[in-house]
Amino acid sequence: MRIIVTLIVLAVVGIGGWQLLPSEGGQDKAIAVGTTDAVTALDPAGAYDAGSWALFSNVFQTLLTFEPGGVEPVPDAAESCSFQGGGLKTYRCKLRDGITFPSGRAMTAGDVKFSFDRVKKINSTVGPASLFETLGSVTADSADTVTFHLSSPDATFPQKVATGAGAIVDRERYPATSLRTGSAVDGTGPYTLTDFVKNRKADLEPNEHYKGYLSGTGRPIELRYYADSKKLDGAWQAGQVDVATRTLPPDMLAELNPSDPKQRVTESDSAETRNLYLNTRARSPLHDARVRRALAWLVDRDELALKVYKGTVDPLYSLIPTGITGHTTSFFDNYPKQSTGKARELLTEAGVTAPVRFTFGYGIGRGSGKEEAAVLKKQLEASGLFKVDVKGYEWTDFQKRWAAGKMDAWAVGWVADYPDPDTFGAPLVGTGSTMSTGYSSKLVDHLIQDSQQFADRSRVANDFRDIQADVAHDVPLIPLWQRKEYVVSTEDVGGGQYLSDGTGVFRLWRLEWI
Repeated sequence: MRIIVTLIVLAVVGIGGWQLLPSEGGQDKAIAVGTTDAVTALDPAGAYDAGSWALFSNVFQTLLTFEPGGVEPVPDAAESCSFQGGGLKTYRCKLRDGITFPSGRAMTAGDVKFSFDRVKKINSTVGPASLFETLGSVTADSADTVTFHLSSPDATFPQKVATGAGAIVDRERYPATSLRTGSAVDGTGPYTLTDFVKNRKADLEPNEHYKGYLSGTGRPIELRYYADSKKLDGAWQAGQVDVATRTLPPDMLAELNPSDPKQRVTESDSAETRNLYLNTRARSPLHDARVRRALAWLVDRDELALKVYKGTVDPLYSLIPTGITGHTTSFFDNYPKQSTGKARELLTEAGVTAPVRFTFGYGIGRGSGKEEAAVLKKQLEASGLFKVDVKGYEWTDFQKRWAAGKMDAWAVGWVADYPDPDTFGAPLVGTGSTMSTGYSSKLVDHLIQDSQQFADRSRVANDFRDIQADVAHDVPLIPLWQRKEYVVSTEDVGGGQYLSDGTGVFRLWRLEWI
C-alpha cells in the first residue's frame, strides 16, 4: 500500500536523506509553523495524539523511521533490525554507534528496553500502550543489541516501533513507572526543544549531536499553537507564520488559489479519517446494537462534507479509508441512504421508547467540531427518534472523558500511525481500543490477530473486509469523512509537502528557506 500524494505546487526536493545547505543572509532565522494540533504531553508514554507525536518525531529518535511516502520502515537509531528464526515473534535490533543523550551519556540497548517497558508499565489511559499489545517482553542482550519477544506473530511490529510510541528516552532522566512532569525533554532526534509553553509555542534548534538516518538536520523552527482554525487563519493572514497546517478553516481552504505567487499550496490525499464513536457499555442508551444501527440510518455524510467542510473532505463509508489495503464501502452497503423508517423499525425491535436521549461530545478548537456536531444533532433529531445533548470540551479533558466512557457519543479524527490497515484495527475496534467505546468482539479480535501474521500485506485484504463487515453490523462507530491534507507556506519556504504524507512523520527538518 502507498498513500497517493498529489501536489498542486511542489518545490523540487530529493526524496530520502538530504544535506543541509550553507546559510545565506537570514537563512538561519527560525521558520514559524502554525497548527491547531495540541501537545497533550511531552512524555512519549503519556500521549497518543497527532500534535504530541508531531513534536516527538522531531525531538526523539525511534529505532526505525519512514522515508517520505515510504511503506517499509528504515533504520534510524538502529543500524539494523530484523525478525529472527524465520517467524514473526522475535524481533532484534542493533543500535547505531555514537548516539548520545543531551547529558552526553551514550544510548544503549538498556535505554531502549527501558523505554518500551515503561510505556507498558505506565499504561496511560491516553497513552500508546495499546500499540504494543503483542509485545511480551524486551531483553537487552548487550550494550548495542535489543530483542523484542512477541506474544503472537505480528508483521506490523516494525511499523509500530517507528511511531511515537517507540520514542527512546534516557533511563536516567525518566521515571520507570510514572510520567515525567515539567517541560524538559531528553531526546536524540534532529532537534532539541529549547523552550515550550503549553498551547502557545515550542522552539526547536538543530541538534548538533544528532546521529541517525538523516544526513543533516534542518533550520530552527518555532511551532506556534492556536486554539482554533480561525485563529490559525488570522495568524496566516497577518503574516505571523511562514507555514500553516492542521487545520485551516474550510472556507479558507475552499478559496485557496494555487496560482497565487505569494504562497505555496500543497494538497494531498490523506489517510486521516473522522468517526462518530458510540459507547457500547450497558449503562449507555446506545448499548443495544439496534439503537446504534438506527443512528447509522440517519447520518448524511454528503451534507457534512459540503455544508461544514466546503468539499475539503470526502464522505467515508468504511473503517479503512480509500487508498489503504482492504478498503470497502461496508456502511454504504448496509445503510445506503437516510431512512427514518428503517431507524424506527430498529428502535421498535429493541423495545426502546423514542426519542432516545444521549450525550454527544467534541473537542473545542479541533477544526470544525462545533459546526459538525450541530449538523449531526439536526440530522438525528429531525427523525424524532433521538434527542442529542451536545457539549464541547477542552482537548485534554475531552480525551480523559472518552477514555473513561463518560459520553455516549463523541467525534474524533484519526491520523494513521503508520501506512498499513492495521492502524485502523486494534486501536479503533479491538478489545480495549484507544477509543474506549467498550466494544469487544472475539471475531474482530481474531481477524485482527490473523491479519498480523502476514508479512506480505497484500494478503490481509480479506481479513479487513470481514472486519469492516462486522463493524458495520455492530456499529461501535460510524465513519463520517476522509480528509484531504493541506499545507500552506509563503513563497520563500520550501518542503511543506513533507509535513504530512501518510507515514505519520512530521518532517520539520525538510522545511527550508529558498
